[in-house]
Amino acid sequence: MTDEPVPPPAPGAEDHLALDFVNSALALPGGQFIDLLGTPAATNQWLFERGLAPADAGVREMCASQLRSLRENLRSLFAARVAEVPALPSALSAVNDALSKAPTAALLQWDETTGPYRATPCPTNEILDRALATLAANAADLLTGPDAERLTRCGSPPCNRYLLRHGRRHWCSTRCGDRARAARAYARRTQKAG
Repeated sequence: MTDEPVPPPAPGAEDHLALDFVNSALALPGGQFIDLLGTPAATNQWLFERGLAPADAGVREMCASQLRSLRENLRSLFAARVAEVPALPSALSAVNDALSKAPTAALLQWDETTGPYRATPCPTNEILDRALATLAANAADLLTGPDAERLTRCGSPPCNRYLLRHGRRHWCSTRCGDRARAARAYARRTQKAG
């Protein structure tokens, strides 16, 4: 972990929650690393800020670990999509398992005052399943939708974030773009001097 500030969301993250999710583990220059799901409290905060859990959900390490596992499987699928290679069957299986956790139908309920209504149950013990299913569904929509062609990995090593490419932009943030341009300029100066 580091005291380095978290960069702003990568392009496309505002439209695709799954992009924000896979980018919750950040590699930074100098071997530094930020994991926004690194602890149960941090995971609870991340879920709360995105409307996936109440502030007092009480996420435990087992739940945080399941989310980190889904994140790594989604990163694998994103990498396969960007590289145009077949996906790992285990990653597909993990995402499909998460997708199957979502309730499929609003159940019939009855209120003594107002009568019948339909609602999808969401007891506290299903918060994690609902979050996993929501993130997996969003990733599946991104990977199979029109934005999939724009999905790319940040072009500024060691950054490991994914983004939706806009025009020629291949960086997740201004900071990464500046770092990539500075590295190219340094390489040109070094090559001319040698």
